[in-house]
Amino acid sequence: MTRPLPPRDPSDLTRFIETEYHAKHRTQLPELAALSEKVEAVHAGQADVPAGLASLLHRMIGELEVHMKKEELILFPAIRKAATGLDVPIAAMRADHDDHEAEVEQVRHLTNGLALPDGACRSWTRLYAGVGEFLDDLAAHIRLENDVLFPQFETQGTGHV
Repeated sequence: MTRPLPPRDPSDLTRFIETEYHAKHRTQLPELAALSEKVEAVHAGQADVPAGLASLLHRMIGELEVHMKKEELILFPAIRKAATGLDVPIAAMRADHDDHEAEVEQVRHLTNGLALPDGACRSWTRLYAGVGEFLDDLAAHIRLENDVLFPQFETQGTGHV
């Protein structure tokens, strides 16, 4: 599936992020957490079961929701108004992104790099496929904000503080 190209205009880009990533994460994570609960329960005790993944995904639901709300209610409206002095909220969002990336590493560890065990059931296979898609989407989302959107509004290090 080809991902649509993000718009160049910062205001349009914030809306793109909300519809392309925020909305998708809100759908993906609850479904993945529920599927992980099922896989962990059915396969409890198996060597390769991703024990603790459902709990981690539930925690990520809450943390991502708080992060996305801060963007939607504070940072993105300021960007749409071409506000200045956004270094502090952007730094907070970058710190959240670092936390999300640390959680991604935990997901990869719990799932053995999304490597399915021999004879994995359909639910387990769907879980890892869905988690892989979510991780790809989250990485693209973070890259788009960190590398494209945020630099347009940061002044630290540019002599414009």
